Formats: sequence, C-alpha cells, structure tokens
Amino acid sequence: MSSQDDFNLFQQMMGDVKPLSNDTVELKKSHQVTESQIAKREAALWLSEQDPEYLSIDYAPSVKPEDIIEFKRDGVQEGVYRKLRLGKYPLQARLDLHRKTLKQARDEVINFLKQCMRMDIRTVLIIHGRGERSNPPAMMKSYLATWLKQIKDVQCVHSAQTHHGGAGAVYVLLRKSQEKKLENRERHQKRMS
Repeated sequence: MSSQDDFNLFQQMMGDVKPLSNDTVELKKSHQVTESQIAKREAALWLSEQDPEYLSIDYAPSVKPEDIIEFKRDGVQEGVYRKLRLGKYPLQARLDLHRKTLKQARDEVINFLKQCMRMDIRTVLIIHGRGERSNPPAMMKSYLATWLKQIKDVQCVHSAQTHHGGAGAVYVLLRKSQEKKLENRERHQKRMS
C-alpha cells in the first residue's frame, strides 16, 4: 500500500467528520471544601491543648529516607515559605530525635514546640535522621511529617538544606504569638505615617 493509498483511505474514513467550530474549553475553577478537609482542620491540635496522645504512634503514611518533607498552611506567604525552605531564617532552637522511641519523640516534639511558643521562638530545626537502617525505613521521619501537619501552631515545614542535615532534618516555622503580631502591626503603622 502506497502513501497515496493511505491518504485516500484516511480521507474516506474521515469523510463524515465535521471540524470543531470552537476548540477551547472554558474551565470554571471552583474550590469546594470537602467534609474530610473540614474534619482535618478541626482535628488539628493546638499546642495549648494538653493531649499529646492525639498524635498517633500507631500509623503514619510511609516516607522514604531521601524524600523531601514539605508542608505549608493556607495563608503562609510564598516568600516566607521560600525563605524557610532555603534555610534563610536564623535557627532559634533545635531538637534531636536520634535514639528516641516514637512515644518519647512525640512527647519531646510537643514539649519542645510548646516551649518555643512560650518563648516566642518561631524558626526551629528538628533532626529526625534519614532512617535508612530503621525497620521500616524512615519511620521517625514519617511520623514526624504526619505530626507536624496535625499541629495548628506549625505554619510550614520543609526538609533542611544539606548543611543543616538535608533529608535527615526539617525546618519548622511556628505561628507568631499575639504579642508579636501586635508589635509588627504597630511597627508597620509607624512606617506608613
């Protein structure tokens, strides 16, 4: 069969096809908040609550040792998140979870973050290790990633830069205290006047 025969066959098969008059589709972007998203938001834990048992040590979605952990709450500016991700904020405190059980790690994370909130510390580093030799791999990393998303006072999280531990540590940005928010507002109002 020659190329002319192929073309004729194609023309014959497409004979009754009509060309589209409009080849663009209008997509209406509507954001629907699902019931599960609402439930997740309501279930998140404020550090001021006293029940560390809320953060489960029974199950966490598995993360690989080399995976990057990243999480940003709605309302966090992209510039703030980028600065955290690049390690540009000075680290005000650090917590090392090496050689801890899951229960010890969970309790230490809660107590550490509560103390940071009380002291108006906003940028911290939590070292969890890559977990290449743990069974299952990256167990502590997986649980920490899950816990941090469940704590409302955590604004955003990202795996650290290499010089701070890389895939074995995370930067955490905590919510600003009411006093700091007021202080910032007053400072910005003075600049405007």
